[in-house]
Amino acid sequence: MTVTDAADTEVFLTGFPGFLGSALLERLLARGDGPVACLVQPRYLETARRRAREITDGLAGVDDEDVRLLEGDITEPDLGLDDAAALDDVGEVYHLAAVYDLGVDRDLAEAVNVGGTEHVLEFVEERGARLHYVSTCYVSGRYDGVFTEDHLREGQSFNNHYEETKYRAEVAVQERMADGLPATIYRPAIVVGDSRTGETDKYDGPYYLLRLLLAQPSWLSVTFAPPGADGAELNVVPRDFVVDAIASLSDREESVGEVYQLCDPAPLPVSRFVDVLADAAGHRTVGVPTTKSLARAVTERLEAWLDVDLEPATLDYLDHPTRYACPATRRALAGSGIEVPPFESYADRLVDYVRRNPDVRDDAMV
Repeated sequence: MTVTDAADTEVFLTGFPGFLGSALLERLLARGDGPVACLVQPRYLETARRRAREITDGLAGVDDEDVRLLEGDITEPDLGLDDAAALDDVGEVYHLAAVYDLGVDRDLAEAVNVGGTEHVLEFVEERGARLHYVSTCYVSGRYDGVFTEDHLREGQSFNNHYEETKYRAEVAVQERMADGLPATIYRPAIVVGDSRTGETDKYDGPYYLLRLLLAQPSWLSVTFAPPGADGAELNVVPRDFVVDAIASLSDREESVGEVYQLCDPAPLPVSRFVDVLADAAGHRTVGVPTTKSLARAVTERLEAWLDVDLEPATLDYLDHPTRYACPATRRALAGSGIEVPPFESYADRLVDYVRRNPDVRDDAMV
C-alpha cells in the first residue's frame, strides 16, 4: 500500500510487525479503532503483510482495508513517508518502534531511540495528535532504590546504550508533555512471551539464561551468582499483560499526561527466578559465585563451546540495584481484571515454547 491509501486514517502505529506492535494492533482493531496506518521499514514489508493478514483474518468485522501499511523509517525526516500530508487526519499515534537490544551499538541506538522519537514527536505536534509512547522501566538505569512513575531524572548511571537512549527519548517526550503535548507514557519491565501460549519472536533478556540452562545437562546446570545478586530482583512481565494494559489505558481521556510502569509489583528475587525457570525446564542448578568480569569472559567462551547465543550484557541485571513500583498503574487498572500473572504460573509455557521453537533468534528488528 502507499501513503495515499491512509488519507482517512485516524490511528498511526510504529513498531509493526514487531512483537508488541503486532499484538497491540490486534487489540486496537478488535475495539474498533481501524483503519490503522502502520509505519513499516521496506525490509519488513512482506512480514508485515503476512502478519496483517493473520490478524485481520482472525477478527470478525475486520478486513484487509483496516490495516494500511506505509513504507517509511522513523530515523528519517517526515518518517521517510512519500506524502506525510496524507496523514493529517491522524489523531492518535502509538510509538513502539525502538532498538530493543542490550548490546546495541551507540550510534544505532542514538539514531533509532533518540532521533526516531524526535521525528515522531514532530509528526505528532504538526497534527495536534495524542501520543502513546512506549518507554521502559529501565530508564531508571542503575538507580539504587525504589523507582516509581514519578522518577526519571535521578542522576543515574546506565548499564548500556539501550537504557541510556531510551532514557533520553523519554526525557524528550516529557519535556513536550510539560509544554502541553497530550501524551501517555508506558514503561514495561522486561517483556517475555505470552503467558498463555509462551509465544515470542525474539530470544533475549531472560531467554539467554534459559538457553544457557537448556544447553547444559539437566542433572547439573551452572548459573552465575555475582556479588549483589542476593538482593536483586528480576522484574518480568508477559506480552499479553503489557498490550492489554496499554489498550485499556490508552482508551481513557484521564490517562493523558500520565506515566504508567507496567511492571510486576511482586517480582521474584534473582535466585528464586532462576530456580523457577530451572524447575520448569527440569534442570538441577548450581549458582557459582563469581565477579561479573569473570562471568563475562566465561560467557563468551560458553557461546562457542555450547553453540548457543548468549549476551554478556544480561549479566548486569543479575545484580541490578533498582526495584520498581507502579502505584499509578495499579490504581488505574483496579477493577479492570488486568494484572500481572505470577511468573511461576507461566514459566513452563515459556520453556515449552523455546524447546519447540529452537530457531527463533535474538536479533533486534532495526
